[in-house]
Amino acid sequence: MTRIILNGCCGKMGTVISNLVEKEENLQIVAGIDKFPKGERSYPIFNDLNECNVAYDVLLDFSRPDSLSSIIAYSEKTKKPMVLCSTGYTKEDLALIDEKSKTLPIFRSANMSVGVNLVNMLLRKISPVLYENFDIEVIEKHHNQKVDAPSGTAVMLANTIKESIEEETHFVYGREGIAKRDHKEIGIHAIRGGSIVGDHDVIFAGDGEVIEITHKAISREVFAVGALKASDYMGKISKPGLYDMEDVLNLSF
Repeated sequence: MTRIILNGCCGKMGTVISNLVEKEENLQIVAGIDKFPKGERSYPIFNDLNECNVAYDVLLDFSRPDSLSSIIAYSEKTKKPMVLCSTGYTKEDLALIDEKSKTLPIFRSANMSVGVNLVNMLLRKISPVLYENFDIEVIEKHHNQKVDAPSGTAVMLANTIKESIEEETHFVYGREGIAKRDHKEIGIHAIRGGSIVGDHDVIFAGDGEVIEITHKAISREVFAVGALKASDYMGKISKPGLYDMEDVLNLSF
């Protein structure tokens, strides 16, 4: 049984995870952390991590990026692994995560969906093959309450494409002005509106043909499923390092 502390337990994703974990025989949320507790839970809720004295195996965070320092400090005291699912981390935050992964087991993914991560693995394979004859654009769509743009997932996909191509490329965020498109550009575009859970499109546009790879999140439950898979995996990890969904899926692709 993997025992989970859920940070951000009363938020939208925290609620989805709390409901979903009830169906899992090998996972249990033993405590929740939330500054603004609401609703009934089957586990105790603390306002602050430092107030929590419950034994656990992995800390699952679905809160906000500004809680990173407190999560790391708590994990350094307990020597337990963490699963970071928040988005919107700064470059400084990411550098801190990289540094702390030398002494702690840390899981971080820009998107917890299994499907998105499979798409990411596919892009690593096909982008260098298609690049010579295709222009590449990444489009992401999210609800009107999302605070960061472009999405962490769009950046992850774009970085995977860029890193897989030997030739020099650069990102262009949106398009404005009067100029022809440079083939070295990888376009990244953000759309915000309504209640869109999360759509990501990668377009390879060539002469006479277009290849589109699309992932649509219909429900937030897809992120919860991935987060619980990651928690189950990390609950058994003691070796320091930076882990991601490809480690969880353990696929040769």
